[in-house]
Amino acid sequence: SAVFGQMSVLDNVRVALQRKSGGTFSFWRSNKVLDRYNERARELLASVNLTRYEHHSAADLSYGRKRALELATTLALEPELILLDEPIAGLGHEDIGPVTKLIAEVAKQRTVLMVEHHMKVVAALSDRITVLQSGEVLAEGSYQEVSNDPRVREAYVGGGAHA
Repeated sequence: SAVFGQMSVLDNVRVALQRKSGGTFSFWRSNKVLDRYNERARELLASVNLTRYEHHSAADLSYGRKRALELATTLALEPELILLDEPIAGLGHEDIGPVTKLIAEVAKQRTVLMVEHHMKVVAALSDRITVLQSGEVLAEGSYQEVSNDPRVREAYVGGGAHA
């Protein structure tokens, strides 16, 4: 995970907010410099369901909660486009639903480009799907169109036995 494990959950988001404002994190200065970001940082933590963990060390979070913290720090930068590379990979079964909901919420306000192999998540989140095989576009369209494409089924499910 791309979090500062030694820092609190709140401090991770405050540093991201400071970055957007053009400031730099000076380790020799008082933490009070970051206090002006507390309100927005707490809003972002609430948006990813991490409010109760704000004073915990980021290293102590579960893997799924670290992913949520990464999303909060990304949102702090107010991007128009978010790239997600297999956001569900490595999550426990109990974290898949909450992280999927977070991504869906984030996608309401910006474009999300995601690489993902968990098909239930792809079906739940995607407006448009592009299937690649060996770096070439194999199929594009809605989940329904792509999942019913015989080339996709052959490439990813296999041909099955022929009589």
